[in-house]
Amino acid sequence: MCTLEKRGRLFVLTLTGDGEHRLSPAILDAIGSAVRRVRAESSSSNSVLITTSEGKFFSNGYDLDLGKSDPSLFPVMSAKLRSVVADLISLPIPTIAAVTGHASAAGFILAMSHDYILMRRDRGFLYMSELDIGLRMPAWFMALIRTRIGSPAARRDVVLTAKKLTATEAVEMGIVDSAHGSAAETVEAAVKLGEEMNLEGHVYGRIREMAMREVLDVIGFDETVSDVVRNSGSKL
Repeated sequence: MCTLEKRGRLFVLTLTGDGEHRLSPAILDAIGSAVRRVRAESSSSNSVLITTSEGKFFSNGYDLDLGKSDPSLFPVMSAKLRSVVADLISLPIPTIAAVTGHASAAGFILAMSHDYILMRRDRGFLYMSELDIGLRMPAWFMALIRTRIGSPAARRDVVLTAKKLTATEAVEMGIVDSAHGSAAETVEAAVKLGEEMNLEGHVYGRIREMAMREVLDVIGFDETVSDVVRNSGSKL
């Protein structure tokens, strides 16, 4: 499901395999365990976490097929994603998402939970699909989106038109920090960025928590978990 590699003071968390990296309880547990390991093993305060993926997808969001087969699992997925995002926000080191494929809905939220987003230019979209598949967007999603997307026009395009954003468009909107020619180049750029950082992580983490206070204030609750999952198909 995922691997965690330590490269000097960098940690590289990779979602493995050629699938869609749908956020099932199992994969969220694996990601959460990796993030907790990073927290425990960050012996130097200037460590950096890079999250990336193999295959066509960074993450295509919640495992809606699983939620449709057993609706009791949708609240579980929500709770586990909220736990992962809260852990990322409170992690006392910088975080970078190297988005090497499609990032949709909760997968886009996972990417935006990192401090920096780098994305490949030749393949992949960022896409909040809730409007297209008829799902409400929880308040904590919107709090994170407001924190990460400064332009009201860009937020409108992301959440009210369900626009599929290329890396170039996302850079122009200020959502993505830089775009790169391939998956390998994206990861290489993320590693280079991480190696250039030399920050006092614990102070950095406390400042990030203050900057993300709006998200942390609402992340403990998801008012949409009682919604019926009506469509499990991808529109990518």
